[in-house]
Amino acid sequence: MLTSTKELLEVAQKHSYAVGAFNMYNLEGVKAVVKAAEAENSPAILQILPHVLDYGGSSLIAMFLEAANSAKVPMSVHLDHCDNNATIKTVLEAGVQSVLADGSTLPFQENLTFTREMTDIAHAKGATVEAEIGRISGTEDGMTVSEKEAKMTDPEQAKEFVAKSGVDFLAVTIGNVHGKYHGEPKLDFDRLAKIRQQVEIPLVLHGASGLPANMIHQSIELGVCKFNVNSEVRKKYLEFWREYGQTDSKTDLLDCQKAVTAEMEKIIAEKIRLFGSAGKA
Repeated sequence: MLTSTKELLEVAQKHSYAVGAFNMYNLEGVKAVVKAAEAENSPAILQILPHVLDYGGSSLIAMFLEAANSAKVPMSVHLDHCDNNATIKTVLEAGVQSVLADGSTLPFQENLTFTREMTDIAHAKGATVEAEIGRISGTEDGMTVSEKEAKMTDPEQAKEFVAKSGVDFLAVTIGNVHGKYHGEPKLDFDRLAKIRQQVEIPLVLHGASGLPANMIHQSIELGVCKFNVNSEVRKKYLEFWREYGQTDSKTDLLDCQKAVTAEMEKIIAEKIRLFGSAGKA
């Protein structure tokens, strides 16, 4: 059932678990999230990135919304990492309930101005906004931030930003990265604890694909209610099709689509259990 992202995260915050937000690109990915969430009796979030939206257009938005609405568990649709006013307005008009108004590449005051404007527009339509303070290093779908550019979230700035922008949830940077972690992940949990003390709204952590269970659980204890997942699921999808490309060309394509959906579903179900949302629908 199509549900507000804000509602999903506020319930998660109250009961100390997190909701998985899965970046997807096509029907197979969307079906994998729905099937895994239903099997685990868990809420979930379907996410779409702007460049994927550029490719799929309104039809892709409609598919995401219909899949969420038809699901037997609470599910929302979220626009991830968008710094374009027009795109944000378009998805809100189409019925998407939440957006990441991403001004994290801008100086603090410009980020605040942009986010406040997008929040006013979203709230007028009954939608909600995620913002980001600090820059997350790594590479994800063409978005690259070097280690030198990465900046961790300042707790005091986070407090000011939330109060002045009116955002509904905040993505923080505490050493998390997009894509693959090179070496052992190192998260600044002292920083996260200080942010939690200053900010009451649900917190979001991007780059959850490569984090070990103990870090996931500690993040939840310190207020993270939403984890973004992309790399592991996307990797499985690509590995499957590379292997399929070497097989007998007479193999039925639909059988392969079903098979790759099942492979992605396994990973998504593992994440749902890891985040503690299984059985919480």
